Formats: sequence, C-alpha cells, structure tokens
Amino acid sequence: MKFLSILIGFLFFNFNAIGQIKLVVLGTTQDAGSPQAGCQKECCSHLFENPDETRKVVSLGIVDEKAQQKWLFEATPDFPAQIKMLKNACGFETEETPDGIFVSHGHIGHYTGLMYLGKEAMGAKDIKTYTMPRMQKYLTNSGPWSQLVANNNISLQPIFNEEKIQLSEDVAVIPFLVPHRDEYTETIGFKIITKEKAVLFIPDIDKWKKWGTDILEEIKQVDFAFIDATFFDGNELPGRNMAEIPHPFVVESMELFKSLENSQKQKVYFTHFNHTNPLLNNKSDEFKKVKMNGFNIAEFGEVIWLQQ
Repeated sequence: MKFLSILIGFLFFNFNAIGQIKLVVLGTTQDAGSPQAGCQKECCSHLFENPDETRKVVSLGIVDEKAQQKWLFEATPDFPAQIKMLKNACGFETEETPDGIFVSHGHIGHYTGLMYLGKEAMGAKDIKTYTMPRMQKYLTNSGPWSQLVANNNISLQPIFNEEKIQLSEDVAVIPFLVPHRDEYTETIGFKIITKEKAVLFIPDIDKWKKWGTDILEEIKQVDFAFIDATFFDGNELPGRNMAEIPHPFVVESMELFKSLENSQKQKVYFTHFNHTNPLLNNKSDEFKKVKMNGFNIAEFGEVIWLQQ
C-alpha cells in the first residue's frame, strides 16, 4: 500500500508537466465499483481484505491550464477522491470543487456523487451541473436530489442533443443521445473538443447496432475514444439474463473494429469495467488479447495531453 501511495503521488507530480489542456482518467470501473457489495467471487474476495486504490468508478477530468479551469465528467460514488485528484492535476491555484460537472445519466455510478455537494458534506455553492432535460427534471423533482437544487448547492445548466457548449476559449463539449436503459433519464455520451484534439466518451450504451450512428466513423473523427467495455463477453454473470443489462461485449467491439487500421484501433480506450471483467487484471489472458489486437485499456491516473 505504501508503494501504491508513492506511485499515485508520482502521478500527481507529473500532472503538472508543460502543456495547456489535459485529460485525466479518474476511474475505470462500472457503477458499483470493485469490489462490488455482496460479491463472494474470487474477483472481489481478496479486495475486501486488500483494497486496490486504483479501482474507482468511471470518470474523466479535463484541465485547461490557460483558462485555469477544470471540469468533471460523471459524479460517481468516488467523488471525494476524484475531485481531489482533479484539483491535484491542476498547475494553478483552484477550489476543491470543479468548475463544472457533466452527468451522462441517472444510474448510480454517474450522478450519485452529487450528494457530496449537499449540506451533509461540502455545502457547495452553485456548482454548474450540465444535464439533459429529463435528467434536469429528475434532479429538480426527486428527493433528496431536489434539495441540492433548492439549496443552490448545484446550478443546473441545460444541455441538448448535439448542441455545442463552449466552456473556455479552447474547450468545447458536444453531448449526444445514446440508447440505454432510460428508466428515469436519457443517456448521453460526450465529444470533448480542443483546438488540437477531440475525445469521444461513451461510458454506457446498449449494443452498437441499436445506435443510429456508425461507431467506426465516430472513432475515425476523433483522436481518443473512451468507450463502454462493461463485460468482456457473455460468460461473466452465470444465471443472469444478459439481455436485461445490454452492453457491447469487448469481444463484440473488437470484432466490429477489426477492419480499422492500426492507427485507428490505437484510439480506442476500453473503460467502465464490471467487477467481473478480466480486463481489470493486467496479467489476464483477456487483457493481453485486447492489447495484442491493437486496442488500449484505460488506466486510472493516466494523463493525455489534448493541447500543448
């Protein structure tokens, strides 16, 4: 554990290398984290005794050094550690809270971190929270989230499908709808754009064929694509009907993406791993297979420069 703390400290130190805009991988696991509550399988049992500090729920951070601003994508149950990590990634003096939070949808790993902004915790003031119409309505009308709105802990910022939000001179975001289990809210992905690079972020989506957009073309249009890799294949949850929790299996995505040139495959960063997903183990055969096929696997603490 001491070595891990030193390693994470080293990563924080190197966040402040020379550049203007950086992306920081703040988490890579599925909503319920790893280990997952109640799991008695080998994938989790040892983690209850020896927690892995890198197992944080899926999230990205963007830091604009020139504008001296930072933004968080997804408000996860690991919110306290992730906003501290985002602050530490900044080469300038800044508040503990982000300058804005983008929320993709109403499943537990993507919005419940907002609770830490409330009166029981930070008691934050007017934190810009970017949400689509159904998500905004859900937060406004459903307790206890409505308390965050009523007490002005968060300031809801309406966003709309495929409409650009200009965050600073050099950073813009385009949200877009994707098919998913939309029980309470719509589900969106994000395109994060700077003057030099573009990032695709789709943490949750049903099967690619259900989306009215060609994922291959989307990958070609960006420089980095962080995409849903919840399950490696359909064998991870014996006894569960996988049709009830549809996601693109990693093996399906690799088959679909095999026609891409190697330079395009390198853009793909698989993320949002269920606690059963062998890609969480960098010594697994599945991990090696993904890398051998030319794709990347998102890693906690990874920093990517989007503008120098």
